[in-house]
This record gives sequence, C-alpha cells and structure tokens, in this order.
Amino acid sequence: MSDEATAISLDAEADTAGRLVWYLRGVRAAFSVPGLLLASAHIGFAGLAKEAGLTLVQTVFMTGTVWALPANVVLIGGILSGASLPAAAFAVALSSVRLMPMVVALVPELKGTRTPKWFLYFLSHFVAVTSWVLAMERLGGIPREMRTSYYAGLGPTLVLVNMVVVAVVFLLADSLPPTVAAALFLLTPMYFLTSLWGSARERAGHVAMVLGLVLGPAFHLIWPGFDLLLAGLIGGGGAYIFHHMTRKRAAR
Repeated sequence: MSDEATAISLDAEADTAGRLVWYLRGVRAAFSVPGLLLASAHIGFAGLAKEAGLTLVQTVFMTGTVWALPANVVLIGGILSGASLPAAAFAVALSSVRLMPMVVALVPELKGTRTPKWFLYFLSHFVAVTSWVLAMERLGGIPREMRTSYYAGLGPTLVLVNMVVVAVVFLLADSLPPTVAAALFLLTPMYFLTSLWGSARERAGHVAMVLGLVLGPAFHLIWPGFDLLLAGLIGGGGAYIFHHMTRKRAAR
C-alpha cells in the first residue's frame, strides 16, 4: 500500500472514530435534565392514552411516528371527541406546523459540506422542542462535520427512550395515581416555556411568549375552539411588529 493510500485510510478511520465520539455525546445529552423531564411527561401521556382506549402497540407507535408530545395529545383529544380521521389528521398537522420554523433554523446548522440531503430529511423527523433546544444550545461548540453525528445520537435516543417509557408505564398505568400522572405531564410545558425563554436570541421572542400567555386564556374564554390559533397569530404578529419597530428605531 502506498503512503497516499495509507494516509487516506488513516484519515477515514479518524473520521469514523470522531463521528462515533460525537454520536455518543449526543446519546449522553439525551439523558440530561431536559430529557428526563420529557420522559416524565410521557408518563402522563401513557396514562392518558390508556384511558382513551388505545392499545399498547398504538400508543408506542404514536410516540415514535407523531413524536411531538402536544401533537399526540391533540390526536388523543380527537379520538375522545369522536372526530373523523381526516379531522384528527388535520388537527395534528396544524399542531405540528409550529415545528417547521425549528426545522428551518436547525437543519442549516447541521448541514456539513458532505452531508447527504436524505440524512437531513431523516434527522428532521426528530426535531421537537427538547431536542431543538438542546441542539441549538450546543451546536456552536461542535465541528460542523460532526454535528449530524451528534444530533443522530440525540434525537433518535430521545424518541427510543420515550417509546420504552410509554410502553412500561402503559403496562403499569393502573397502579399509578392519577394526580401523580397529571403532575408529571405538566412538567413538560413548564420546561418548554423556561427553555424557550432562555434560548431566545432576541427580545421579540420574549414578547411573543408573554403575549401568548396572556392571550391564550383570554381567547379560551371567548372562543375556545380557536384559542391557540388566535393567540399564536395575534401574539406572533405583535412580536413581529415589535421586532420591526425596534430594528427601525435602532437604525436611526
């Protein structure tokens, strides 16, 4: 073997070893406090799914495919209300639209010079609030060519762990006090709120969250079926106007 071929082989081995190291770091990040909070919230979800009449296989399948916890809750709500399949699917899709800006923001940060598009499409399935927050906080300190390896460890591990959690809790749900399940379920929105507040890069993000917190309950009293939609549109629009006015004022 020539010296050039040997050098290429050594570089390939070093690249593989580096990717494995960053993959394992991503796996380890899934077992952080945010990951544990997400798992605790899925304890409540498993109990809710069982109360709705879903089977073990259906519940675990929902966790792995729909993935985002709020969308799963919306789907169960549709099942309990007797909604048709197209209506339930539309409600889940509408709930998951909020993840699109996260994907748009995250994927360019993951993309390396040799990253195939199909792999980015695959990784985008695992984008939800917890994985997005963890990734956006840490990707800046990771070499660009290793970022997909890191997220491949983080995102799928979160999904697999919570599929296992849901399966175990589903089997033990009858012995779990309802109050405890409800309390664990509420940990996730609390974590989402504090994490998004801390990771917001501009003041407009804080404005959007405050407006959402105020407008959400108000619209729930006025127009219950469209409370989240109206709060999102008006709160997001108000935050955009605030951001535009702030930039315009700073440019003077």
